[in-house]
Amino acid sequence: MKDILEKYFDKLWPICRSITGDGVRETLSILKEIAPIEIKEVPSGKKVFDWTVPQEWNVRSAYIITPSGEKIADVHVNNLHLVSYSEPVDSTIDWEELKEHLHFNSELPDAIPYVTSYYKKRWGFCISKNEYDRLPKSGNYKVFIDSELKDGSMTYGEIILPGATQEEVFFSTYVCHPSMANNELSGPLVQALLFQKIAALPNRKYTYRFVFIPETIGAIAYLSEHGMTMKERVKAGYVITCVGDAGDFHYKKSRRGNSLADKAVIHYLSQQTEQFHLREYRPDGSDERQYCSPGFNLPVGSLMRTPYYEYPYYHTSLDNKSFIDFEKMAASVEAYSHIAQILELNEIYYNQIMYCEPQLGSRGMYPSSLTHDSSRAYIDRVLHLLNYSDGEHDLIDIANIFGTDVLSFREALLACIEKNLLALQPSANS
Repeated sequence: MKDILEKYFDKLWPICRSITGDGVRETLSILKEIAPIEIKEVPSGKKVFDWTVPQEWNVRSAYIITPSGEKIADVHVNNLHLVSYSEPVDSTIDWEELKEHLHFNSELPDAIPYVTSYYKKRWGFCISKNEYDRLPKSGNYKVFIDSELKDGSMTYGEIILPGATQEEVFFSTYVCHPSMANNELSGPLVQALLFQKIAALPNRKYTYRFVFIPETIGAIAYLSEHGMTMKERVKAGYVITCVGDAGDFHYKKSRRGNSLADKAVIHYLSQQTEQFHLREYRPDGSDERQYCSPGFNLPVGSLMRTPYYEYPYYHTSLDNKSFIDFEKMAASVEAYSHIAQILELNEIYYNQIMYCEPQLGSRGMYPSSLTHDSSRAYIDRVLHLLNYSDGEHDLIDIANIFGTDVLSFREALLACIEKNLLALQPSANS
């Protein structure tokens, strides 16, 4: 998996992405080699709640020529050099005018910052502070931006993976940032590989909804079309972002704070040896703030490694391939896959013999010897299942009481169901 992640990272890295345009389409077309993404378009000017889908933006070339004839801030060298959604410019200006259009990060003098202007018409370039300091402070500069703003569309990708029920688990990631590693590419790469893992699960209970969208406006547009259906069907959901660096896992809870999404992740993390961190919901960050807006209040959290804002390279050119760890990124795929399996197995089960424990030996469920630790552990799980399957505890609760992973109960659970000791409805005789 690590090699696949790196291979597709290298293919996606050079693409100049924004919230609309050919860069998003190219990105989704490449990801479609991993997962069967259906590519969809939302027309410019469409009203989506309090927002309007903006014009489509594409850029062919952008750079600055210094008074000495040196070409700098070339978008083909690093696509962070151009402020996203910059208007076309072909002009010669002096330093005093140019400096009003230059952006840098004083705290990271070697980094190119990431700056956007989606909803206000302007233009600009991003350079390192060190390069800014070296520029001549007099003379004329040639500024060239070959970009286009037109009525077109906003592109997003969707996969609906059917299950036995219409109840859904939802995954969302964004495909709208230019060349950044953890903040951009880790999310769609992990989600695409996660699709493969979940698609391979037999007898899926849930339907799975995966979306690859431009951040904020994409989530808003998607909710304007699908939000009411999702409000009825989504039982757990996650925004996948910042999952590629070597940091500890961080989980940002849903707005509800105690949703099934939260419960499954916290259970998973509590069974891992790695250190982890829990965060309460706040209406900032990524698209969870749209999914968790008061009208929808979907059970959507976000399992990350080092969160946005909390690593120094965030939204700069230093969030690059050298910052991420493909083994950790692969482990992020496995973490989300494990959480999906927890959700699949989890239910509120009912013991069909509520008065005293059933005779396990007569049902062939009691080992002939309990001298082996595995036999003792199996019986302990069976007894815990039967005792706590009272209609008030789900399987995650029982695993938490027992102090082990939900998935370790699979064998005992299936045996109890097969022997008609557990069911999803209480017994008429209980």
